[in-house]
Amino acid sequence: MSLNVVILAAGMGTRLGRPHPKPLTPLSDGRSILRQQLDHLRDEFGSEVHVTVVVGFKMDLIMEAAAADAAFVYNELYDQTNTSKSLLKALTLAPPGDVMWLNGDVVFVPGLLASLRAHMAAGHTFVAVNTESVADEEIKYTLDGDGFVKDLSKQVVGGLGEAVGINFLAAADRPVFIRHLAACEDQDYFERGLETAIAEDGLRVAAVDISEYDCVEVDFEPDLARANALHHRAVS
Repeated sequence: MSLNVVILAAGMGTRLGRPHPKPLTPLSDGRSILRQQLDHLRDEFGSEVHVTVVVGFKMDLIMEAAAADAAFVYNELYDQTNTSKSLLKALTLAPPGDVMWLNGDVVFVPGLLASLRAHMAAGHTFVAVNTESVADEEIKYTLDGDGFVKDLSKQVVGGLGEAVGINFLAAADRPVFIRHLAACEDQDYFERGLETAIAEDGLRVAAVDISEYDCVEVDFEPDLARANALHHRAVS
């Protein structure tokens, strides 16, 4: 499978309180979050996967860590913009075709990517979700009457679960999503672009339930502890 993958790694990650970019946070297995992501991608999709990392904060460190495995796009306004603009830059420059994109702070078990293959082959845009109870800080979602995503944001009330930060964009949906990302405010998350594309242009976004696979988005110290526990469970 030939696949474009974008990893969003431009942010400053201030909530975790590290002096380096959050994707370079060491995990208990000896790898950084970014290295673990790159290894999972190569193991599942092989050498044909084309990985682009969006860099900004202390970009030299990210580029040095991933130089053998990725190309890079620079968000020079990383300290003034959010993930909507980082993803916009990457999608504008990425080779034609489908695109998977990941937040650069997501730690997950290898089997998760394998579980997404059938959904990717179907050629439908989707967000990976879990259906556990979620905190106010998480991106939550609701579904419409046909079972597709309706609302997707931190502000959702009565959400059905959490969007875990792993997503897939079908090639046919790239133009409309790019247009909506361009219309986002600088501080919007990319989920805002999906929401407006759904509401205004009828973009259909599936919610793919990956609840059976361990996945943690690392924002705070307790998240990092949970992420490190994934490795211990996997080898026990």
